Amino acid sequence: MVALAAHLDPETSIERTLLSFGPQGCARSVSQAEATHYCHRLARSRYENFPVLSALVPKGMRDGFAAVYAFCRWSDDLADELGIAGPQRQRALRLLGWWRTELDRCFEGTAEHPVFVALRPVIERHGLHAKPFHDLITAFEQDQSQTRYATWDELLGYCKGSADPVGRLVLGLGGFGDGRDARGYDELYEMSDATCTALQRVNFWQDVRRDREERDRIYLPVDVTGIDDRTLIDWSQSGDDPSVRAKYLESIEPLMDRTEELFERGRGLPRHLGSGLGPVVWAFNAAGRHLCRSIRSMSCATLWGRPTVSKRAKATLLGRAAIGRIYGGALR
Repeated sequence: MVALAAHLDPETSIERTLLSFGPQGCARSVSQAEATHYCHRLARSRYENFPVLSALVPKGMRDGFAAVYAFCRWSDDLADELGIAGPQRQRALRLLGWWRTELDRCFEGTAEHPVFVALRPVIERHGLHAKPFHDLITAFEQDQSQTRYATWDELLGYCKGSADPVGRLVLGLGGFGDGRDARGYDELYEMSDATCTALQRVNFWQDVRRDREERDRIYLPVDVTGIDDRTLIDWSQSGDDPSVRAKYLESIEPLMDRTEELFERGRGLPRHLGSGLGPVVWAFNAAGRHLCRSIRSMSCATLWGRPTVSKRAKATLLGRAAIGRIYGGALR
C-alpha cells in the first residue's frame, strides 16, 4: 500500500497522476487489494453533497460503490480538470477515448489501470453491463463540444447519459437488474432515473457561477429561464442590485419546481430496495431535497453564492436513514 502512494494518491492532480497511470502505460503493476484501497480513499477524499461511502452502505457493496465512484471521478476529472481552451478540450477528448479503451479492456480482463483493476471483480460479482459505463463517457465527451443548452428537454437528454446510468449501476450492485436495462424492474429504474436526474440538476443550480467561470459551461435551459450568455455575465457582475436578484429568482424558480417534482417521483424507490440499499438511496434523495431547500432559503441566488449540505445536515440525514434501517420503517 505504501509503495502505491508514491505513484497514486487521491489528493494528487489528474495531470500528475496521468504521468504514472495514463495512456503511456502504468508505472507499476497494482494488486487487487491496492487498487480497491485506492478507490476507497478516492471515494472518501472528495467533497460531495452526500458521502458516497457512508456507514449506511452495506459491507458487501462498499467495494462496488468505491470502484464505480472511482470510475466516475476519473471520467469527470479527465473531462473537467485539463482546461477549457480548444486544445485542452481536444486533449480531454483523446484521454476520454483512451479511458473508453481501458473500459473495454476491463471487460476483457486485461486492463492494468488501478480503477479498472478494482472494477473488474465488481463487474463479475454483480453482472454489470458495459453500456452504463460507456454512456457516462459519452456524456463527458459531449461536455467538450456542447456547453450551452437551449431547452429543458435538451438538458434532460444530457442527464440520461451523465446521471441516470449511475443509478442503474447502483441498482445493479444491489441485485436489482444488471445495470443494462430494467428487465422486470421498470418502475424501479424509472424512479432511479428521476432521482439521478434531479440530483444532477440541483448540482447545476448550485454551481451556476462556478460552471460558467471555471468551465465555460451554462446548464440553465434558455426556454425555461430566458437567460442567455450575455445576460448571465451582466447579472453576475451586478453585485447587490436587488432588481437583478429578483429577476434571477424569477428565472430559477421554475427550474427548482421541476427538480423537486423529479425528486418526488423518485421518493418511493427506497421502499422497494430492502434494508440494505434502501436507506442509502433514501439518504441521497433526502440530501438532494435538502439542497433544494437551501437554495430556496437564499432566494435561489446561486449566481452570487454557493449553498451546500452542511456536516450537521449530513449527520442528521445519516441518523434518520440508520434509524429507518433498524426499525424497518418507510422513510419519507
